[in-house]
Amino acid sequence: MKKIYSVFTGTGSYVPTKQIKNEHFHSNEFYDSTGTKLDTPNEEITRKFEEITTIAERRYAEDEQVTTDLALIAAQRAIEAAGIDKEELDYIIFAHNFGETKPDDIQVDVLPTMSARLKQKLGIKNPSAVAYDLLFGCPGWVQAVIQADYYIRSGDASKILVVGADVLSRISDPHDRDSMIYADGAGAAVMEARESDTPFGVLGHNSRSDALDYANMLYMGYSYEAGLAEKKIHYLKMNGRKLYQYALSNVPKTIKAGLDKLNLNITDISKVLIHQANGKMDDAILKRLFELYDINEVPESIMPMTISWLGNSSVATVPTLLDMITRDAMDDHQLKSGDIIVLASVGAGMNINSVIYKFP
Repeated sequence: MKKIYSVFTGTGSYVPTKQIKNEHFHSNEFYDSTGTKLDTPNEEITRKFEEITTIAERRYAEDEQVTTDLALIAAQRAIEAAGIDKEELDYIIFAHNFGETKPDDIQVDVLPTMSARLKQKLGIKNPSAVAYDLLFGCPGWVQAVIQADYYIRSGDASKILVVGADVLSRISDPHDRDSMIYADGAGAAVMEARESDTPFGVLGHNSRSDALDYANMLYMGYSYEAGLAEKKIHYLKMNGRKLYQYALSNVPKTIKAGLDKLNLNITDISKVLIHQANGKMDDAILKRLFELYDINEVPESIMPMTISWLGNSSVATVPTLLDMITRDAMDDHQLKSGDIIVLASVGAGMNINSVIYKFP
């Protein structure tokens, strides 16, 4: 008996052209959370930062670009790759966290919604193309894929555009070492309904939210520098050590729970596309995941990484990875028909999710 499955028919991404290497931060003044200026030389700070995160550079949006500009390019590329008429879209789901940040004004701007702005920039006339935003921390794009899958399998939609974009460089405190993690970017995919006797496309998914004990791992707070703090501007802050511990404890078992629902083993998986939050953390998560299956050696080719040169662009990291691999833009990482992959993310909330996908 044929069933309806959700399939990626086109992907797109936009990687900003402005390269920001770690040396860029050598002129910054860094403070700790108590407002005390760090006396460690910035060269040593950035060296240790790279050792911990593997990030050597990241990409920032140009001053004239806003978040929906990045999203527009990624969306156009996904629609073109899918070969569809944009007027045929049933939904446009836009995952982000900070709205339309601008170089001179980082006040949250989400009216009209980001999805409405994107729909306008795409020039879509069809009023039945429903556009809405999704706020779910860094796992927002993966959660958008999950929502799109429900729409498609229910018969409510046949074509959906899922977009993830953020400009984190403008909401990070220049006096906080953690600001070096953040980057800008956008990723998108078109998902379509396909009938099949055998399962393919989105096979299943799993999500969780641990707000009771972990809601404040990522939060908005004033600058660590007293003068800037007096301006009462809110910047993105994190409790890095506790966040690392939370992710290491919970992401592997969340992914395994999603595989267990489908009676799949980690050995059935060709690639794990995980949110690019911290290179060393992602390595540790993958190692812990394999240990849950009593496997001590992790295949080197299973987890493609971009964080060393793209940094952490929040909701954009997973769709950017997917697009780059789909377009054969990553050495030693290809996908073929029948391959099963995991898309997984963790972030503010704290939220974790995973999608199991089989290429047609």
